[in-house]
Amino acid sequence: MNKRDVVLELVHGEPRSGYVPSAFFLHFDPAYQRGQAAVNKHLEFFHHTGMDFVKIQYEQTQPRMELVRKPEDWRRMPYYPQTYFDATVAVVEGLVKAAQKDALVILTLYSPLMWAMQLAEGIDLAAHLRENPDPVAKGLEIMTENVLNLVRRCKQVGVDGFYVSTQGGESFRLKGTDFFQRYIKPTDLAVWSELTSCRFNVLHICDYVGAYDDITPFVDYPGDVVNCSLHVGDRTMSPQEAADFFTRPFMGGMKRKGVIATGKPGEIREAAEAVLAVAPRRFMLAADCTVPGDTSWDNLKIAIDTAHQHHG
Repeated sequence: MNKRDVVLELVHGEPRSGYVPSAFFLHFDPAYQRGQAAVNKHLEFFHHTGMDFVKIQYEQTQPRMELVRKPEDWRRMPYYPQTYFDATVAVVEGLVKAAQKDALVILTLYSPLMWAMQLAEGIDLAAHLRENPDPVAKGLEIMTENVLNLVRRCKQVGVDGFYVSTQGGESFRLKGTDFFQRYIKPTDLAVWSELTSCRFNVLHICDYVGAYDDITPFVDYPGDVVNCSLHVGDRTMSPQEAADFFTRPFMGGMKRKGVIATGKPGEIREAAEAVLAVAPRRFMLAADCTVPGDTSWDNLKIAIDTAHQHHG
C-alpha cells in the first residue's frame, strides 16, 4: 500500500494494522514559495520527513491597502480574475504531477473571512457588524466567490482536496454575539459545498491568532478528518474525546510550539508516544497548527517515524 491508500483507508475504513499516519507542516522561506522552487521544496520536505500526504502551503497574499475603515467599505472588496491565481495553481499542478501517484496532494485553503480581514486589517469586525451588517455581508460574499474560484481552478488540475482553515469563532473576536453563526459560518459552508467531490479534506479549526471557548459550532462542518487544538476554554480533550466529539478521525495531539519545535530527539519520541498511547484507532499524529518555520525537519521526521513504528 502506498501513502494514498493508507490515508484513504483511515478515512473510509479501518486503518492498516501497525501503521499510524502522520504529517506536520511549516512555511518555507519566500525564495521557495513560487514556481518550480516551491514544487521542489515541498517535495524535499515530504521525502525528508516521511509524512503521509503532501500539504501545499498557500502563500499568495493579497495587496496590502487601507481598503476598509468603515462598514460601507466592505462593498469595495475586489473580485479577482481567474489569472490572479495562476502562481498558486502552477504549484498545485506541479505537485500533483510529481507526487500524486504516491500520496494525496491537498492545498491549504483559508476562509473567506480571513481573506477579507487581510483587506480590513485592524478593524473591529463586531463593531462593523453591529453598525451596518449588510455591506459586511456583501464583502464576505465577494471573498467567498474568490475562494471558490481558487478551489475550482485547483480541482481542474487534479488536486485531491484541501486543508480547510476556519477562523472567526475565536473567543476574542465575536464573543457575546450570534455573528459567527449568522455571517461567518454560511461563508465557510458555501466553500465546503464545492469540496464534497474531493477525495480528502481536512477541517482545520485554527487557533493561530486566538483560542476558543467552544468548538460546538464546527461539529456539523464537513471534512474527512478534523485537526484542531485539544485545549478548548478551560478543558483539555484527549485525542479520543476529540474523535468522538466530531465522529470522524482526529489529526493532531502535539502542540506546534512545544517539544516538536524545541525538544531533543528522545523528548520528541517520548511526547509522541504519550499521544499515541491514548489515541483512537483512526488517528493521524500531527500538530495543532503549522509549526514555526525554523523547526528542524529532523524533529518532524522523528515524530513521524515514531507514529509509523507505533503498535497500539
